[in-house]
Parts: sequence; structure tokens; C-alpha cells
Amino acid sequence: MISSPSTHRGLPPLVGLADFETAARPGLSVETAVGRLKRFHYSLWRLHEILIGRLTAEPIYELKMAFSYHAHLCAENDTGFRTRVGEMREPPLGLEKTPHAALGVFFDEILSAPSTVDLVLGLYDRAFPLLRASLSRYVEETHPLADAPSRRLCRLALLDINDICAYGDKVVACLVSSEDLAASEQWLTLLDVCVAQAGGLDGSSGMSVTEGASEPTRYYSSKPFVFDGEPRRDDRFPDPYNMGVNGEEFLYDDAMPDDAKVLMMYYKRLREIDVPEMMASIITETKGKPWGYSRDMTRQLWDEARHAMMGEVGFASLGLDWPNLVMINSTWSRSLNLQLKPQERHAVLYYIEQGLMPRTGKRHEWEVSKRGDDPLAVTFQDFDWADEVLHARIGRDWYVKGMGSPQAAVEYGDECWTRVLVGWKKWKDDGLTQHRNWWPDAYLAFCSLRGVKPDPRALAYNTSYESKRADLKGIST
Repeated sequence: MISSPSTHRGLPPLVGLADFETAARPGLSVETAVGRLKRFHYSLWRLHEILIGRLTAEPIYELKMAFSYHAHLCAENDTGFRTRVGEMREPPLGLEKTPHAALGVFFDEILSAPSTVDLVLGLYDRAFPLLRASLSRYVEETHPLADAPSRRLCRLALLDINDICAYGDKVVACLVSSEDLAASEQWLTLLDVCVAQAGGLDGSSGMSVTEGASEPTRYYSSKPFVFDGEPRRDDRFPDPYNMGVNGEEFLYDDAMPDDAKVLMMYYKRLREIDVPEMMASIITETKGKPWGYSRDMTRQLWDEARHAMMGEVGFASLGLDWPNLVMINSTWSRSLNLQLKPQERHAVLYYIEQGLMPRTGKRHEWEVSKRGDDPLAVTFQDFDWADEVLHARIGRDWYVKGMGSPQAAVEYGDECWTRVLVGWKKWKDDGLTQHRNWWPDAYLAFCSLRGVKPDPRALAYNTSYESKRADLKGIST
């Protein structure tokens, strides 16, 4: 019979982790615990790979943003599990090894899903819910005192995974019809077979097929996945080649009114969709880096997605219908992804980040927001500025150290960007865009909603990116 010693004045025993009766029951062994934790790591690692690898070519804007966020959450939680396994076992830890061949097929199939519908089903109807169930089972089965560190990590991960699953349920309801579900039934059955052969996502069922057995027959992943670096957008981006409005030239023109500059900054923020599209290509195509590289770069990618959504919210706060009034292009991510190597893209990214640090960079945008009397823009630019401080550090850690000196790193970034050929005339000649100056219509709508008279200087603005890039240097053609 288990006794329950009295505590001082009835204080909770065992720091609140469990009562004595629960704590007196044995839990998972270290070997079993490590096996499951390594599967949590593997699942999060592969989910991160899928979300980043499919982000650029996914046309639906909301999914691009969701993939950015969910990849960040996977990276952060995976880091915790990697660390915990290292606390419980001596190297080599085997963290890069596939725990079971069938589990490898499961994630390969989702990565290779040919459509948005199948990708959504694989992620949000199968993988994340299975991970949630596995984490919950671990919390229930491991010893609450002996394995308190692992249990804490699982409970923290569940906060994020529960949010992802709640979002995913809504995505599936919005995007997947009953006909879609019927068409994908055979493939979903294959995913279920993979998980069953692996003994469950966490290996806890005890019914896994041994590693020597043949793996499930591949379907979509019968051909290796090839990253698609061409950015795609949905129909709210009808003119993705349009380079008709130079936002930076306007922003740094002292003659332009500050309230109009705030409007232009919302355009600049939403246009940052192309940074996650480009960074996803760097992360996916850069091989041989430590995990910390992927984690930090994914954090920056998520920050840039947040900045894009800040622009979206900014337009909504003004009552502006941005899909009809503002032409958000994808020419930057398209040109860099299709013309430069991953290291060269990273060089351009670092070069741009350095240009945002002086007083003429993010501080200037914050000051403009204050003068423009837009409290929301002030908040956004305040945190945007803070994010860029982190991004500069990430650049120093993962790019500059390999370049010899900060000056060499900046010069190489400038040189790489200069080599990017922008097909201004060709895109126009091919009928892909007319580089229409959409700014006057957007500005007039902005003034009408605010009940103010348009400033003639702002209304007449008609400077494009034909000859200047975003840092106002000459552009390649």
C-alpha cells in the first residue's frame, strides 16, 4: 500500500508535478523515452523540411504565411527535443537517421504531394494530428518526476501543435471538398499504412514492421522531390511582374507628405512576401549546415512573413482593397531564385539587411510613421526595426563568418545583386505586365477614405524600378 506523507501545512507534494500515488508508479525507461523523443525530433524536422520546401511554389497567400509560421514552430520545438536527447544519451545521437523506413516514406509522400489539396491533407489531416496524439501519450505515460524535463518539452510543444491542428482543421474544411477527399482516399490509406508499419508516429504501438522488411510502395515519392524555386501567387496578385512603383524613391523624397509615405510603407511591408519565398530556397538548397543555421534562418523567414501581414493589416485598417488597388510583384524572389546560387542569395539578403540599420533605414520608417500620425504603423515599424537587429546578427553568424570580413561580405552581396538581370523590357514585350503606375488610384482612394485633399506632389508620383533597384542603385537589364 502506498503511503502519502504529510507535507508542511498541506503544501502540494513534489512541487506540484504529481501526487505520491502517481509518482510511485514506474514510467517509461530511458531507452523507450529516448526512442520516442527521437521520433518527435524526426517528425518536426521533416515537417519543417516540407513546409519550407513547399512554401515558394504554393500560390495561396494564406498558406505561404501559415507555412512560414508553422515551420518556425517546428524548428523551435525540434531544437528542444534535440537538446533533450543529448542530455540522455552519449554521442553519436543518431538524430539524422530515419527511425523507421516506413516513417521516411510517410514524410516523403507528403513532401511530394502534387497538389495543394493533397499537401494540406497530408500535413493537417494526418501528420500534425498524429504528432499531437503522440505528444499527449508521452505526457501521460512518462514518469512525471523522473522525466520531468522531457514532459515539460512535450507540454510546451503541445501548445504550438494544438494551435497548428486547430488552424489545420479550418484549412481542410475550407479547401478540401468531399470529392477531393474521395480522390485522395487511396493515397491517404498509404499514409496510414506507413504509420502502422512504423508502429505509430512515436513507435509506441509495438506492432512495427522490422527495418529489414520492405518499405511501403511509394506513390507520389516514387520520384525524388525537386525543389521548385519559382514563386507562385493566387489571383489576388494579378500583375506579379509589375515594377511600376518605386516605393523607396518615394519614401526618401523629403517633398512627399508623411501620411502618403505611411501608405507606401504598407505596400513595402506587404511586398515582403517575396522574402520568405527567397529564403525558403536558401534553406532548402543549402546543404551541410548545423541545425542552428536552419533554426535561425527559419526565424528570420517567419519574421519577414509577419512583416508582409503587417502590410496586409495596414491596408485593412485604412479600408483599402489592396488586391484591386496595389500591385504586389514577385520579381525580386523570382530573379534571385532563378539566377543566383543559395550562397549568392544569402549575400544579397545580408547586403539589404545592412542597409536597413543606419538612420536612413528602419529608424527612418519608424520616424515617418510617427510624423504620419498612424499609431498602427508606429507599432509595426517599431517591431520591424527590432526584427532587423536580430536579422543582422543572424547574417553575421551564418554568412559573414565565411566571408573573411564584414566589408567583404557587404561588397560580395552588392556584386551578386548587381549580376541579377531584371527583365523589365522583356516582361513588357512578352505581355506579362505593362508596369502600370497603380499609385495614383491607391492614393486617391486613401485620401477619399480619410476625407482629405490629395497632395499634388504625391498624386503625380510616377517613378518606377526600370533603372533603380530598392537600394536606389542602378539596376541590371
